[in-house]
Formats: sequence, structure tokens, C-alpha cells
Amino acid sequence: MVLVRQEIGDVLRDFRLQKGRTLRQVASKASVALGYLSEVERGQKEASSEILASVADALDTPISIIMREVSDRLAVVEGLTIVPDTVPVDMVADFDADLVAR
Repeated sequence: MVLVRQEIGDVLRDFRLQKGRTLRQVASKASVALGYLSEVERGQKEASSEILASVADALDTPISIIMREVSDRLAVVEGLTIVPDTVPVDMVADFDADLVAR
């Protein structure tokens, strides 16, 4: 089973390391407890959208870039060979049919 929190943690850690920042520096700038951020990075805790936004800001990285990387990694884990930039037409058709049925 794919755990989204694990992928989010991995991506946050990778971005932090790419920026050459310590866990302590990012936690301090994001106003997040050091232990909590460590647990988020290890995939042990779910981070709220507010926490993710604070950490993204502390990393000087748009949250959309972080979430795109998470999405791309999830696609790889799920075995997708092509990751579309838009929602596939067949999924939209199913979605539209569900709306009409309501």
C-alpha cells in the first residue's frame, strides 16, 4: 500500500537536503517543533496543509512544486509509465457521468 504521508516526508527531506538546510533550521523558520518535523519527514505523522505551507515557505519552494513531486513519485510507485499533465479524458467522462446522475 502506498502511504502518501511517506512520500510527502521523503519529498520534504529531499528538498531540505538539496537546499543544504538542517532539520533544525527549517523547523525554526517554519515555526514547527523539531521533533514533529522529523516525524513528518519520516512519514510517521500526517502534516496539515498549514504545516506543509509553512515548511514549503521555509524551504523557499512553492507548495505546488512540492506536491507535484509527491504526485510524480506516487505515479511511479503505482506503476504508471506515463504521467499525464492533465486529467485523462476517460476519467473526465466518468466524472461528468457521475455529476449528471446526481
